Amino acid sequence: MKYYSTNKKVSGVSLEDAVVKGLAEDKGLYMPDSIKKLPKEFFDTIENLSFQEIAYTVADAFFGEDVEAEALKKIVYDTLNFDVPLVHVNENIYSLELYHGPTLAFKDVGGRFMSRLLGYFIQKHKTEKQVNVLVATSGDTGSAVANGFLGVKGIHVYVLYPKGLVSPIQECQFTSLGQNITALEVDGTFDDCQALVKSAFMDKELNAKLKLTSANSINVARFLPQSFYYFYAYAQMKSMHPKLSKEELEMVFCVPSGNFGNITAGLFAMKMGLPVKRFIAANNRNDIFLQYLQTAEYKPRPSISTIANAMDVGDPSNFARVLDLYKHSHKEIASEISGVSYTDEQISETLKTCFSETGYLLDPHGAVGYRALKEMLHETENGIFLETAHPAKFLETVEKIIGEKVEIPQKLQEFMKGEKKSLPLSKNFSAFKNYLLTI
Repeated sequence: MKYYSTNKKVSGVSLEDAVVKGLAEDKGLYMPDSIKKLPKEFFDTIENLSFQEIAYTVADAFFGEDVEAEALKKIVYDTLNFDVPLVHVNENIYSLELYHGPTLAFKDVGGRFMSRLLGYFIQKHKTEKQVNVLVATSGDTGSAVANGFLGVKGIHVYVLYPKGLVSPIQECQFTSLGQNITALEVDGTFDDCQALVKSAFMDKELNAKLKLTSANSINVARFLPQSFYYFYAYAQMKSMHPKLSKEELEMVFCVPSGNFGNITAGLFAMKMGLPVKRFIAANNRNDIFLQYLQTAEYKPRPSISTIANAMDVGDPSNFARVLDLYKHSHKEIASEISGVSYTDEQISETLKTCFSETGYLLDPHGAVGYRALKEMLHETENGIFLETAHPAKFLETVEKIIGEKVEIPQKLQEFMKGEKKSLPLSKNFSAFKNYLLTI
């Protein structure tokens, strides 16, 4: 499979080059030349398959031409050594719990897959030059990528995160690892961190000296694997409703959206034949996409800090992929994706009410998704919101809202024992460039 850039000036790129480069030379994002439709038989019997079996079928459609079958199978099975259960919350609303991986966040899937795929390419060519992975994070990406790449030979990861704008537990998960992981505490916002990473890829001097790649969802190896769990959600939904046909299931996915990699992966799943009726992109006050739906104009702006901090993105990178997927047709995008935006007060109210009425504890991001379904789901539809991280990762916020103690999973407790090691960095690109030139 070859890849092209959303800016259309680069094409015919191999999977390996697309993964290693991360961002195309024309500053666009890589897209596969084609999206393969999966056969009807796959969907007819999907409920009988394991998560790993489903994911391998999907992965083969994207990566099978470029990675040997056994190697790809090992990458998929190693990545998905945890479950992603579909849990009924109330009425016709379900939670797809994506927080059962090592760092308790949905990005464990993409982060672990990418680390293994990149490791495969390095091993295959016995590359001597170290690969430097640059990743900007608003919280969960940093921990998922850092832990996915921890100890992988030939790779060093640099995590850029906004000072004071990630939760203490999230910060522990990538600042305490050491080894081949370096945390850079940027005096700015997530958008500033993302701008530094993108600028590094465009800098000729840096790229001449260093082998750079990104592990943000701008990288095809990070965002495409996130399509796996949409198929698995459908398999579980079929098992729960064996008497309903795929048309009668009327499956609606509501995706808490920040950088839009997660919902883009869901759109790819739909293009591959997954029977999704429609998508809802749920935002906090950073509602750039909602504004686009309403006005047909995309106007990025500085991000606003909220209690759903992983969605504090004012210029979502993957919007370029959404546009490309729909050939820049606002009408087509709006016909399959609706949008909504909530304030911190509304998010808090939803989290508290859901817990008191159902006993189900949301995190602030899941609360955005749950509320959107409560308000926008039709009676005949089955709504699935993506619960993207464990509530304990936002401990102070969640405990304050519900007025109760939240149990911290053992995995998180282990991270909290580590010592914070990070380097301060200004949001000025010249400072970041000088630092990279000295490594």
